[in-house]
Amino acid sequence: MNYRPQNITPQHWSSFSLCEQLANIGSEVGRAISWQTKGNEQYGKLAFYRSLDLIDLTLNVDKHPAHLKELTRLRECLVDFFAGDNRYLSTAESWKKYFYPFNWGARISS
Repeated sequence: MNYRPQNITPQHWSSFSLCEQLANIGSEVGRAISWQTKGNEQYGKLAFYRSLDLIDLTLNVDKHPAHLKELTRLRECLVDFFAGDNRYLSTAESWKKYFYPFNWGARISS
């Protein structure tokens, strides 16, 4: 099932820099954490699924080997945090710290 907004096509998504793509993914992760913190599991899951959908879209449009490695690892760790046993011991704060540089980079480049 596709959870991303319909206006985000592969062509549109590929026009963003990797930094902008990761900033958008980070926004969905932030929403997922926020909704879960507020006790709304349903909205939290939807935001989490949107983040996975955006990662998958990025994997489909970006074939750079170093990017693929980072993106697949990111996907693995997010699934572990939101739907797994959290074996990597991720926290909401660690995700904020991971995505902050991408948000900052996307803002200064636009």
